[in-house]
Amino acid sequence: MTSIIPDLKTREVWFLTGSQDLYGEETLAQVAEQSRAVAAELGAGLPVTLVWKPVLKSSDAIRRLALEVNAADSVIGVIAWMHTFSPAKMWIAGLDALRKPLLHLHTQANVELPWGEIDFDFMNLNQAAHGDREFGYIQARLGVARKTVVGHVSNPAVVASVETWSRAAAGWDAAHGLKLARFGDNMRYVAVTEGDKTEAELRFGVQVNTWGVGELAEAVHAASGTDIDELVALYEDTYDVVPELRRGGDRHESLRYGAAIELGLRGFLEAGGFSAFTTSFEDLGALRQLPGLAVQRLMADGYGFGAEGDWKTAILVRVASVMGAGLPGGASLMEDYTYHLTPGEEKILGAHMLEVSPSLSSERASLEIHPLGIGGKDDPVRLVFTADSGPAVVVALSDMRDRFRLVANVVENVPLDAPMPNLPVGRAVWKPAPDFATSAAAWLTAGAAHHTVMTTAIGVDVFRDWAEMARTELLVIDEETTLRDFQKEVRWNAAYYRLAQGIN
Repeated sequence: MTSIIPDLKTREVWFLTGSQDLYGEETLAQVAEQSRAVAAELGAGLPVTLVWKPVLKSSDAIRRLALEVNAADSVIGVIAWMHTFSPAKMWIAGLDALRKPLLHLHTQANVELPWGEIDFDFMNLNQAAHGDREFGYIQARLGVARKTVVGHVSNPAVVASVETWSRAAAGWDAAHGLKLARFGDNMRYVAVTEGDKTEAELRFGVQVNTWGVGELAEAVHAASGTDIDELVALYEDTYDVVPELRRGGDRHESLRYGAAIELGLRGFLEAGGFSAFTTSFEDLGALRQLPGLAVQRLMADGYGFGAEGDWKTAILVRVASVMGAGLPGGASLMEDYTYHLTPGEEKILGAHMLEVSPSLSSERASLEIHPLGIGGKDDPVRLVFTADSGPAVVVALSDMRDRFRLVANVVENVPLDAPMPNLPVGRAVWKPAPDFATSAAAWLTAGAAHHTVMTTAIGVDVFRDWAEMARTELLVIDEETTLRDFQKEVRWNAAYYRLAQGIN
């Protein structure tokens, strides 16, 4: 099967250098030469392709380039550096027109000052110290969303910070090209899975629309026997398939039906250009099983997914998958289910009915069949595994009426205390930062959703940059969090975001 997680090298970030005609051709030639060298050194450490552009020296050139950036599908953002002094009024029209993420790189060509050689020619050429401050002013004056990174590009910390931003820009781009298919509606009476789909398209760029589950069932039941045979053989090569599901086993037909669901669902998504979807166990129509195995495998291939019609979580799963492209680990739907509350040893057991992505685990999953006890359908097939130990982040997206709110908790996945032979689902166990009580109280204070994306590939800083690009509130629960300060931040944010949006 085909992964839809992109190779980030196919995504471009353009490197823009600001100057002006005042300096003359000789100095501007040096500016171009040095900016090429800076871009080359920086680009070598990034997961995206960094494209150097000729030095910008006029308002018209800057505005035209911004429009070109907006129109280029392969371009996910720009990095701007004022090598010399680029009068900031030249940037007003361009910054006002720019519709893609911006990073302001405050750097210079040299690391050390050549103290004994400095003359005024050197000072004219190396003016980023105040050229970038002029640029910083106009960005602040215009209210431009951006990230600022300070330091020389030979510093690994600088490259790492730009990489974080570039991954967030890839996630921003993925959301703005995202078509999401909801099969049926969300679970009845559940509040958190509701939301403003029109605002989501304006804020994140994602198209959220609904298709009847009957259309999906038709695609599932149209799967050919030959295609089912091939997919079942792949299952048997890839997973530890329990004997009753193997060819000749008394539940083999259930596995074949699980394969038909995957073929029909994958084909439907591919034909419609969808990269995320939702299902609901309350709306299965003619489907004989709740999709479990198919959903798990599609998430591992980069599709976003939300259970019970939760399209907001489906967006996050897709975005996290793209932002983590090429890194070990993965992204998955997750749900806080139950707690281990021994004092000093508190942990959270997370899972879902069936739909946790095997990308969270490096172990060979077991393919099993068990009763579900909800939904009134046939026993579904599913992959069973435990998420790898190590750092992770869980992130929720909630509709707060006047805005969307992201809440992220830094966590540490840990091994199981003991085997769980009677819980045959994909699962994770984690310790939340800063501690269980503070984490849970802060989560509840924020009104964060019970559905999340768990990512083991990227850290919370990528979500910080993504939230800034989307101009969306982000509350972070980490080692530095105290409940008192968190409560204050929630109150302050309520005032800030209402004021920042203005009056419509």
